[in-house]
Amino acid sequence: MEILWWSTLFFFFIFKASTLKIITPGDFIKDGGETLESENGTFEMGFFSPGNSNNRYVGIWYKFSNTTVVWVANREAPVSDNNGVLSFNNNGILTLFNETNGVVWHTNPNTSRTPHEPVLQLFDSGNLVVKEKNEDDSKSFFWESFDFPSDNLLPGMKIGINLITGFEYYISSWKSSDDPSQGQYSLKIDPHGHPQVVLKKGSETVYRAGSWDGHYFSARKPDDNPIPLYSYHFVINENEIYFKSELKNSSFISRYTMDPSGLMQRFIWNQGKNEWQVFSTAQADGCSTYGLCGSYASCKSGRFPLCSCLEGFKPKSSMNTSDGCSRTTELGCSGDGFLKQRRLALPDTSKSWANGSMNLKECEEFCAKNCACTAYANLDVTNGSGCLVWLDELIDITEFSQDVQPLYIRLPISEL
Repeated sequence: MEILWWSTLFFFFIFKASTLKIITPGDFIKDGGETLESENGTFEMGFFSPGNSNNRYVGIWYKFSNTTVVWVANREAPVSDNNGVLSFNNNGILTLFNETNGVVWHTNPNTSRTPHEPVLQLFDSGNLVVKEKNEDDSKSFFWESFDFPSDNLLPGMKIGINLITGFEYYISSWKSSDDPSQGQYSLKIDPHGHPQVVLKKGSETVYRAGSWDGHYFSARKPDDNPIPLYSYHFVINENEIYFKSELKNSSFISRYTMDPSGLMQRFIWNQGKNEWQVFSTAQADGCSTYGLCGSYASCKSGRFPLCSCLEGFKPKSSMNTSDGCSRTTELGCSGDGFLKQRRLALPDTSKSWANGSMNLKECEEFCAKNCACTAYANLDVTNGSGCLVWLDELIDITEFSQDVQPLYIRLPISEL
């Protein structure tokens, strides 16, 4: 099995000196081996140097696998020597100082409330938290590292967006194995149309996990079922949109990781072999590239060529199948019908509209009356409810060998 990419590339300068379980105002962690440890010893926070770099960073890693850093505080502002000090004050502010007492990095509280007895604690979830001494309700935290992910998505972390403030929760790649500053790739929720999870390279979408279908994300393969050891939560309301997963069994150790090339993989810790093993890879085949086949065309792994026009459509170009397809017969708006497709993943939903209270029949009627509507489907596959309609060309469609959620594509009656 593969082992996490940085396990063989990184050499960390971590020295054992003293380990704290909790930090109170006036306490500090010096570079040179002092660390903060989670209650059950799963995670540890301290100073490290990645790869061949001499720069120093404050990070969180698994204590049983200290080359696996899951979070970095000062990603964009390294300390150039081993004289960094991490300090915690009476206002609950965590500050990283360099040798000349210059501020390298600090936390910003997420509330205007003033703490009375602030403490800094590293939870066994990997979440570094500023909170009141005897208060463990996450809603009352003054600051938490889970709001600022690095390149690892841990159980309990969110990917999403606060619609009131515009603040985004997302993971992003390192620039390289030597440099944890933010790289080119980021995994985010695209809130346009019906929200979906996308991988971006800069501002360009390069992979799409799909929209939430009530069970999981719609672009998954039919046999790629969600891990039963997790509970999954997708929340969408007027205040926020987010996805997160929670572990049902704390003895199961898993994380979702993005490497500097944008490759996303889920790793599981094999205690018997004392190593990380690859459980799944998001970009598992050629069809994972966003929009590879263009509009109104499907991509099927193992087929040559990969791209093929949907029924009722023809290639735009005889030379390049990735140019997409156009209608064999143009729509007339009134009198059109719908072709039921059972083996297509739902297309890109960035130009779609959703309604949770409509049934499938009402959805069909709504789409038929709207000349811009090109397809429709149920919003929630768990109970066959809701309406999702597409209001533009259909793009980024994967074709499977097994049946999945039905997609109803608008065609002229003559093509049905």
